[in-house]
Amino acid sequence: MRKANKRAGSQLTAIAEPNAIVSLDQYQWWTTLTDKNRRPDAGGIGFALLGLFGEVGSLLSELKKKQRDSDSYIAYHDSVIEEFGDALWYLANVALRAGVRLSALSRRVSANLADWDYHGRPAPRTFAELQRRRRAFRGPRSSNLVERRLLSLAGKVGALLDDFSTGKIDVNRVLSGDLVEILRSLIAAGDDADVSLNEAARRNVIKTLGRWPTTLTYGPLYDENYDRDEQLPRRIVMQFVETKLGGKKYVLQKCNGVNIGDRLTDNKLEPDDYRFHDVFHLAYAAILGWSPVLRALFKVKRKSRPEVDEIRTAPARF
Repeated sequence: MRKANKRAGSQLTAIAEPNAIVSLDQYQWWTTLTDKNRRPDAGGIGFALLGLFGEVGSLLSELKKKQRDSDSYIAYHDSVIEEFGDALWYLANVALRAGVRLSALSRRVSANLADWDYHGRPAPRTFAELQRRRRAFRGPRSSNLVERRLLSLAGKVGALLDDFSTGKIDVNRVLSGDLVEILRSLIAAGDDADVSLNEAARRNVIKTLGRWPTTLTYGPLYDENYDRDEQLPRRIVMQFVETKLGGKKYVLQKCNGVNIGDRLTDNKLEPDDYRFHDVFHLAYAAILGWSPVLRALFKVKRKSRPEVDEIRTAPARF
Protein backbone atom coordinates (compact mmCIF):
# COMPACT_ATOMS: atom_id res chain seq x y z
CA MET A 1 0.00 0.00 0.00
CA ARG A 2 2.83 2.41 0.82
CA LYS A 3 4.44 1.72 -2.55
CA ALA A 4 1.11 2.37 -4.29
CA ASN A 5 0.64 5.62 -2.38
CA LYS A 6 4.17 6.74 -3.19
CA ARG A 7 3.67 5.88 -6.84
CA ALA A 8 0.34 7.72 -6.88
CA GLY A 9 1.90 10.77 -5.25
CA SER A 10 4.73 11.05 -7.77
CA GLN A 11 2.40 10.48 -10.73
CA LEU A 12 -0.12 13.00 -9.43
CA THR A 13 2.62 15.62 -9.28
CA ALA A 14 3.49 14.89 -12.90
CA ILE A 15 -0.10 14.79 -14.11
CA ALA A 16 -0.88 18.13 -12.46
CA GLU A 17 1.25 19.82 -15.13
CA PRO A 18 -1.13 21.51 -17.64
CA ASN A 19 0.39 19.80 -20.70
CA ALA A 20 0.88 16.36 -19.16
CA ILE A 21 0.08 13.41 -21.43
CA VAL A 22 -2.08 10.71 -19.84
CA SER A 23 -1.40 7.07 -20.66
CA LEU A 24 -4.48 4.92 -21.23
CA ASP A 25 -3.40 2.09 -18.98
CA GLN A 26 -1.96 4.45 -16.39
CA TYR A 27 -5.32 6.22 -16.21
CA GLN A 28 -7.09 2.89 -15.86
CA TRP A 29 -4.85 2.10 -12.89
CA TRP A 30 -5.82 5.44 -11.35
CA THR A 31 -9.46 4.33 -11.23
CA THR A 32 -8.55 1.54 -8.81
CA LEU A 33 -7.37 4.13 -6.27
CA THR A 34 -10.70 5.97 -6.21
CA ASP A 35 -13.05 3.04 -6.80
CA LYS A 36 -15.50 2.80 -3.90
CA ASN A 37 -17.53 -0.03 -5.43
CA ARG A 38 -17.53 -2.76 -2.79
CA ARG A 39 -18.18 -5.56 -5.25
CA PRO A 40 -14.86 -6.87 -6.61
CA ASP A 41 -13.97 -7.52 -10.24
CA ALA A 42 -16.82 -8.54 -12.58
CA GLY A 43 -19.29 -8.58 -9.70
CA GLY A 44 -19.29 -4.78 -9.65
CA ILE A 45 -19.74 -4.22 -13.39
CA GLY A 46 -23.48 -3.54 -13.12
CA PHE A 47 -22.93 -0.70 -10.66
CA ALA A 48 -20.16 0.77 -12.82
CA LEU A 49 -22.36 0.57 -15.92
CA LEU A 50 -25.04 2.55 -14.10
CA GLY A 51 -22.40 5.19 -13.37
CA LEU A 52 -21.37 5.29 -17.03
CA PHE A 53 -24.98 5.70 -18.13
CA GLY A 54 -25.47 8.48 -15.60
CA GLU A 55 -22.42 10.40 -16.79
CA VAL A 56 -23.47 10.16 -20.43
CA GLY A 57 -26.82 11.56 -19.31
CA SER A 58 -24.98 14.43 -17.62
CA LEU A 59 -23.16 15.12 -20.90
CA LEU A 60 -26.49 15.39 -22.66
CA SER A 61 -27.74 17.69 -19.89
CA GLU A 62 -24.78 20.05 -20.40
CA LEU A 63 -25.51 20.18 -24.11
CA LYS A 64 -29.15 20.94 -23.39
CA LYS A 65 -28.16 23.84 -21.10
CA LYS A 66 -25.90 25.23 -23.81
CA GLN A 67 -28.64 25.07 -26.41
CA ARG A 68 -31.16 26.61 -24.04
CA ASP A 69 -29.00 29.41 -22.62
CA SER A 70 -26.71 29.97 -25.60
CA ASP A 71 -23.85 32.39 -24.84
CA SER A 72 -25.00 33.03 -21.26
CA TYR A 73 -23.82 29.56 -20.21
CA ILE A 74 -20.17 30.50 -19.78
CA ALA A 75 -19.26 27.38 -17.77
CA TYR A 76 -20.15 25.06 -20.65
CA HIS A 77 -16.67 24.06 -21.80
CA ASP A 78 -15.28 23.29 -18.34
CA SER A 79 -18.46 21.43 -17.38
CA VAL A 80 -18.34 19.31 -20.52
CA ILE A 81 -14.67 18.47 -19.95
CA GLU A 82 -15.54 17.35 -16.41
CA GLU A 83 -18.42 15.17 -17.61
CA PHE A 84 -16.25 13.60 -20.32
CA GLY A 85 -13.68 12.83 -17.63
CA ASP A 86 -16.29 11.17 -15.41
CA ALA A 87 -17.54 9.09 -18.34
CA LEU A 88 -13.96 8.00 -19.09
CA TRP A 89 -13.52 7.00 -15.44
CA TYR A 90 -16.50 4.64 -15.54
CA LEU A 91 -15.58 3.28 -18.96
CA ALA A 92 -12.04 2.51 -17.78
CA ASN A 93 -13.38 0.94 -14.60
CA VAL A 94 -15.90 -1.26 -16.42
CA ALA A 95 -13.19 -2.42 -18.83
CA LEU A 96 -10.84 -3.21 -15.98
CA ARG A 97 -13.49 -5.28 -14.23
CA ALA A 98 -14.08 -7.16 -17.49
CA GLY A 99 -10.35 -7.91 -17.72
CA VAL A 100 -9.72 -5.58 -20.68
CA ARG A 101 -7.08 -2.89 -20.84
CA LEU A 102 -7.88 0.49 -22.33
CA SER A 103 -4.87 0.14 -24.62
CA ALA A 104 -6.38 -3.07 -25.99
CA LEU A 105 -9.68 -1.31 -26.63
CA SER A 106 -7.86 1.55 -28.35
CA ARG A 107 -6.19 -0.81 -30.81
CA ARG A 108 -9.58 -2.06 -31.93
CA VAL A 109 -11.02 1.46 -32.04
CA SER A 110 -8.31 2.90 -34.25
CA ALA A 111 -8.33 -0.08 -36.59
CA ASN A 112 -11.98 0.44 -37.43
CA LEU A 113 -12.35 4.20 -37.81
CA ALA A 114 -13.04 4.56 -41.51
CA ASP A 115 -12.31 8.29 -41.58
CA TRP A 116 -8.97 8.05 -39.79
CA ASP A 117 -5.70 7.05 -41.39
CA TYR A 118 -3.75 4.89 -38.95
CA HIS A 119 -1.77 3.11 -41.64
CA GLY A 120 1.81 2.81 -40.52
CA ARG A 121 1.10 4.32 -37.10
CA PRO A 122 1.52 2.37 -33.86
CA ALA A 123 -1.53 1.61 -31.75
CA PRO A 124 -2.54 4.53 -29.49
CA ARG A 125 -1.18 4.35 -25.97
CA THR A 126 -2.36 7.75 -24.73
CA PHE A 127 -5.59 9.70 -24.88
CA ALA A 128 -3.90 12.33 -27.01
CA GLU A 129 -3.12 9.75 -29.70
CA LEU A 130 -6.77 8.70 -29.89
CA GLN A 131 -7.95 11.99 -31.34
CA ARG A 132 -7.28 13.88 -34.53
CA ARG A 133 -4.09 15.85 -34.38
CA ARG A 134 -4.69 19.56 -34.06
CA ARG A 135 -2.82 22.53 -32.75
CA ALA A 136 -5.56 23.57 -30.34
CA PHE A 137 -9.17 22.92 -29.44
CA ARG A 138 -11.12 25.94 -30.64
CA GLY A 139 -14.80 25.13 -30.25
CA PRO A 140 -17.48 22.59 -31.25
CA ARG A 141 -18.33 22.14 -34.91
CA SER A 142 -22.09 22.44 -34.44
CA SER A 143 -24.49 21.70 -31.62
CA ASN A 144 -26.58 19.48 -33.91
CA LEU A 145 -23.61 17.27 -34.76
CA VAL A 146 -22.54 17.02 -31.12
CA GLU A 147 -26.12 16.22 -30.16
CA ARG A 148 -26.26 13.34 -32.63
CA ARG A 149 -22.93 12.00 -31.39
CA LEU A 150 -24.03 12.09 -27.76
CA LEU A 151 -27.42 10.57 -28.50
CA SER A 152 -25.67 7.76 -30.33
CA LEU A 153 -23.35 7.30 -27.36
CA ALA A 154 -26.30 7.25 -24.94
CA GLY A 155 -28.06 4.69 -27.11
CA LYS A 156 -25.06 2.37 -27.12
CA VAL A 157 -24.60 2.60 -23.37
CA GLY A 158 -28.32 2.07 -22.84
CA ALA A 159 -28.35 -0.99 -25.11
CA LEU A 160 -25.35 -2.42 -23.26
CA LEU A 161 -27.09 -1.85 -19.93
CA ASP A 162 -30.21 -3.61 -21.18
CA ASP A 163 -28.25 -6.58 -22.54
CA PHE A 164 -26.26 -6.86 -19.34
CA SER A 165 -29.34 -6.73 -17.10
CA THR A 166 -31.04 -9.52 -19.07
CA GLY A 167 -27.92 -11.71 -19.15
CA LYS A 168 -27.54 -11.57 -22.92
CA ILE A 169 -23.81 -10.81 -22.92
CA ASP A 170 -20.69 -12.64 -21.84
CA VAL A 171 -18.72 -10.40 -19.49
CA ASN A 172 -15.24 -10.93 -20.88
CA ARG A 173 -15.74 -11.49 -24.59
CA VAL A 174 -18.88 -9.73 -25.81
CA LEU A 175 -18.68 -6.88 -23.33
CA SER A 176 -15.30 -5.83 -24.70
CA GLY A 177 -16.86 -5.40 -28.14
CA ASP A 178 -19.54 -3.11 -26.69
CA LEU A 179 -16.89 -1.09 -24.88
CA VAL A 180 -15.00 -0.59 -28.14
CA GLU A 181 -18.12 0.93 -29.67
CA ILE A 182 -18.66 3.16 -26.64
CA LEU A 183 -15.03 4.34 -26.64
CA ARG A 184 -15.29 5.02 -30.37
CA SER A 185 -18.40 7.12 -29.75
CA LEU A 186 -16.71 9.02 -26.93
CA ILE A 187 -13.76 9.83 -29.18
CA ALA A 188 -16.02 11.04 -31.98
CA ALA A 189 -18.10 13.11 -29.56
CA GLY A 190 -14.94 14.60 -28.07
CA ASP A 191 -13.70 15.56 -31.53
CA ASP A 192 -16.97 17.18 -32.53
CA ALA A 193 -17.50 18.89 -29.17
CA ASP A 194 -13.89 20.11 -29.35
CA VAL A 195 -12.97 18.44 -26.07
CA SER A 196 -9.51 17.03 -25.47
CA LEU A 197 -9.96 13.61 -23.92
CA ASN A 198 -6.42 13.89 -22.60
CA GLU A 199 -7.36 17.06 -20.74
CA ALA A 200 -10.61 15.46 -19.55
CA ALA A 201 -8.70 12.44 -18.18
CA ARG A 202 -6.00 14.65 -16.63
CA ARG A 203 -8.52 16.81 -14.80
CA ASN A 204 -10.48 13.75 -13.73
CA VAL A 205 -7.45 12.25 -12.02
CA ILE A 206 -6.82 15.48 -10.14
CA LYS A 207 -10.50 15.77 -9.14
CA THR A 208 -10.99 12.19 -7.99
CA LEU A 209 -7.72 12.04 -6.07
CA GLY A 210 -8.64 15.34 -4.46
CA ARG A 211 -11.94 13.83 -3.37
CA TRP A 212 -10.51 10.44 -2.32
CA PRO A 213 -6.77 10.95 -1.65
CA THR A 214 -4.58 7.90 -1.14
CA THR A 215 -2.95 9.59 1.85
CA LEU A 216 -4.77 12.03 4.11
CA THR A 217 -2.66 15.03 5.02
CA TYR A 218 -4.01 17.84 7.15
CA GLY A 219 -2.66 21.35 7.01
CA PRO A 220 -2.14 23.52 10.10
CA LEU A 221 -5.19 25.15 11.69
CA TYR A 222 -5.76 28.81 10.91
CA ASP A 223 -4.71 29.90 14.40
CA GLU A 224 -1.82 27.48 14.79
CA ASN A 225 0.78 30.26 15.08
CA TYR A 226 -1.12 32.33 17.67
CA ASP A 227 -0.88 32.24 21.46
CA ARG A 228 -3.11 29.67 23.16
CA ASP A 229 -5.24 32.54 24.52
CA GLU A 230 -6.15 33.36 20.92
CA GLN A 231 -6.71 29.81 19.69
CA LEU A 232 -9.98 27.94 19.41
CA PRO A 233 -10.08 25.19 22.07
CA ARG A 234 -8.66 21.98 20.65
CA ARG A 235 -11.25 19.97 22.55
CA ILE A 236 -14.80 21.20 23.11
CA VAL A 237 -17.51 19.31 24.95
CA MET A 238 -20.75 21.19 24.39
CA GLN A 239 -24.17 20.38 25.82
CA PHE A 240 -27.37 21.46 24.13
CA VAL A 241 -29.95 21.91 26.86
CA GLU A 242 -33.56 22.19 25.72
CA THR A 243 -36.22 23.72 27.95
CA LYS A 244 -39.84 24.77 27.46
CA LEU A 245 -41.19 28.06 28.72
CA GLY A 246 -44.57 29.59 27.94
CA GLY A 247 -45.25 27.05 25.23
CA LYS A 248 -41.94 27.78 23.46
CA LYS A 249 -38.92 25.52 23.22
CA TYR A 250 -35.54 27.06 24.02
CA VAL A 251 -32.03 25.70 23.59
CA LEU A 252 -29.03 26.84 25.58
CA GLN A 253 -25.40 25.76 25.07
CA LYS A 254 -23.28 24.83 28.04
CA CYS A 255 -19.53 24.19 28.08
CA ASN A 256 -17.96 23.06 31.35
CA GLY A 257 -21.11 24.18 33.14
CA VAL A 258 -20.94 27.71 31.73
CA ASN A 259 -23.67 29.10 29.49
CA ILE A 260 -22.30 29.88 26.02
CA GLY A 261 -24.16 32.30 23.78
CA ASP A 262 -27.82 33.27 23.81
CA ARG A 263 -30.89 31.20 24.52
CA LEU A 264 -32.36 30.35 21.11
CA THR A 265 -35.83 29.59 19.77
CA ASP A 266 -36.89 28.57 16.28
CA ASN A 267 -37.78 32.23 15.74
CA LYS A 268 -40.74 31.47 13.44
CA LEU A 269 -44.25 30.05 13.61
CA GLU A 270 -43.41 26.79 11.87
CA PRO A 271 -40.90 24.76 13.93
CA ASP A 272 -37.64 24.24 11.97
CA ASP A 273 -35.14 23.35 14.74
CA TYR A 274 -33.25 26.60 14.21
CA ARG A 275 -32.69 26.63 17.98
CA PHE A 276 -29.99 23.98 17.42
CA HIS A 277 -28.21 25.91 14.67
CA ASP A 278 -25.06 26.56 16.74
CA VAL A 279 -24.09 23.00 15.92
CA PHE A 280 -23.00 24.34 12.54
CA HIS A 281 -20.55 26.75 14.17
CA LEU A 282 -19.11 23.84 16.13
CA ALA A 283 -18.80 21.85 12.91
CA TYR A 284 -16.95 24.72 11.25
CA ALA A 285 -14.48 24.72 14.11
CA ALA A 286 -14.09 20.93 14.20
CA ILE A 287 -13.78 20.32 10.46
CA LEU A 288 -12.38 23.56 9.10
CA GLY A 289 -10.64 24.97 12.16
CA TRP A 290 -12.57 28.17 11.42
CA SER A 291 -15.51 29.82 13.19
CA PRO A 292 -15.72 33.59 13.85
CA VAL A 293 -18.83 33.02 15.99
CA LEU A 294 -17.10 30.56 18.33
CA ARG A 295 -14.10 32.87 18.56
CA ALA A 296 -16.39 35.57 19.85
CA LEU A 297 -18.27 33.24 22.22
CA PHE A 298 -15.07 31.79 23.72
CA LYS A 299 -13.37 35.22 23.84
CA VAL A 300 -10.42 34.06 21.76
CA LYS A 301 -10.51 36.61 18.96
CA ARG A 302 -7.06 37.38 17.58
CA LYS A 303 -6.65 40.88 18.96
CA SER A 304 -2.88 40.71 18.59
CA ARG A 305 -3.38 41.02 14.82
CA PRO A 306 -5.85 43.87 14.15
CA GLU A 307 -5.60 43.36 10.40
CA VAL A 308 -6.92 39.81 10.93
CA ASP A 309 -9.36 40.56 13.74
CA GLU A 310 -11.04 43.61 12.20
CA ILE A 311 -11.21 42.79 8.50
CA ARG A 312 -14.37 40.81 7.71
CA THR A 313 -14.19 40.69 3.92
CA ALA A 314 -12.04 37.53 3.73
CA PRO A 315 -13.70 34.85 5.91
CA ALA A 316 -11.15 32.22 4.84
CA ARG A 317 -8.62 33.96 7.09
CA PHE A 318 -10.65 33.48 10.26
